[in-house]
Amino acid sequence: MTIRVLIADDQIMIRDGLAALLSSDPEIEVIGQAGNGREAVDLARELDPDVVVMDIRMPEMDGLAATAELVGEPPAQDADPADLRPKVLVLTTFDLDEYVYEALGAGASGFLLKDASAADLVHGVRVVASGDALLAPSITRRLIGDFARRRRHQRPSPGATSSLTPRELDVLRLIARGLSNAEIAAELVLAEQTVKTHVGHVLTKLALRDRTQAVVYAYENGLVGG
Repeated sequence: MTIRVLIADDQIMIRDGLAALLSSDPEIEVIGQAGNGREAVDLARELDPDVVVMDIRMPEMDGLAATAELVGEPPAQDADPADLRPKVLVLTTFDLDEYVYEALGAGASGFLLKDASAADLVHGVRVVASGDALLAPSITRRLIGDFARRRRHQRPSPGATSSLTPRELDVLRLIARGLSNAEIAAELVLAEQTVKTHVGHVLTKLALRDRTQAVVYAYENGLVGG
């Protein structure tokens, strides 16, 4: 299936460069470009992309506010989180971690370094679109862990884990460790399709948008450490 991508950056040369790199992949279609967060929100609602590649610092509305407006609200209980769109891939230098924490809180699904290679860019879009694994897990898990520790004292545990079965809790803990469906299947000796079903149940029961939010949830509620 073709992945439909919207690019949001206030510098036209960067937008054009990202569009050229992504369009070189036959399975990715760049359907629009936005020069600020407000335009990104409006275009996303009009064009219905699968992924928005979002810069953070933009005029009128920054990427954090735009991300929150696009994906900040939790899905309905009867919705399939895997099918909700768009997912947001945030462009960052990682030298301003506070922005990354805010983006996590706003609902971003992944992060991409601005000096990433063309292959990394394409891979990042694919990963975020599929929701199958975290982007750059060695970096993202560290940031998520720190983010969750900062927020854990700010709000009580929602207690929603009581709705999960023991097997679903196992799956959630392994998601938080950054394992893919195939790796979880091997760890728990299950069929990969069974794992996929469990992941869907976890996201639906906890009203989470994707695996990135599941990792945040697991850290916030003490299901994983480190």
